[in-house]
Amino acid sequence: MNVGAVGCLREVKNAIGVARRVLENTEHTLLVGQLATEFAKEMGFKQESLTTNHSQQMYNDWKSKNCQPNYRSNVTPDPNTSCGPYKPTNQLITEKTKPRVELGIDQSNHDTIGMLAIDMNGHIAAGTSTNGMTHKVPGRVGDSPMPGSGCYADDSVGGAVATGDGDVMMRFLPAYQAVESMRQGASPTQATEDALNRILKHFPSFSGALVAVTKDGLVGAACTGFSSFHYCVRTKSNPTTSVISVKCK
Repeated sequence: MNVGAVGCLREVKNAIGVARRVLENTEHTLLVGQLATEFAKEMGFKQESLTTNHSQQMYNDWKSKNCQPNYRSNVTPDPNTSCGPYKPTNQLITEKTKPRVELGIDQSNHDTIGMLAIDMNGHIAAGTSTNGMTHKVPGRVGDSPMPGSGCYADDSVGGAVATGDGDVMMRFLPAYQAVESMRQGASPTQATEDALNRILKHFPSFSGALVAVTKDGLVGAACTGFSSFHYCVRTKSNPTTSVISVKCK
């Protein structure tokens, strides 16, 4: 029931470290944008360019392909064929029927890392960190820093972390849902499957995965839209990291 998060953090590499400073050194939950960078500098983090030769080449390739994939809608010129600049269209099309996979949202489109830990006193901590969706609209914040969406933990039940199509996931709070299902008696596997099924009911082409753990250390996971999903487990009795593979539906 205690959270620290940052979103749209620029020019600071250790985003999860800044999130912990929000958790431990403020009375707030979420800081975003340039002022989150200013907070990070105040807390002793280094401000530096995060551009690499690889990321610059990715951007150049994207521009050469008319900025595809493109996540704008109801704008002119056509975002399917143009890099803009864009303006809103006069007529709003509220229904978005284009499959998410056609937007380039798949397992290779993001780089989320999620972790769950239970200490010797039974305290559960959860964390997620991501560079976000590739080629996203500037200013976009996904599910990772949203409590209950990217991760959630409750010492009396367990915790969960998520990865995938964050713009969809944050509408359903799947990590929170998984924990609440475990509270009602579901196993971690059942809880994660149920949380994903609630999303698939509305977004059949959704891709994502969840990992959950009970307060007693029982672990389970579920995934969809990928061929498979891998996660790692390490316990006091077995300090060697075990890699678990899940076949996705």
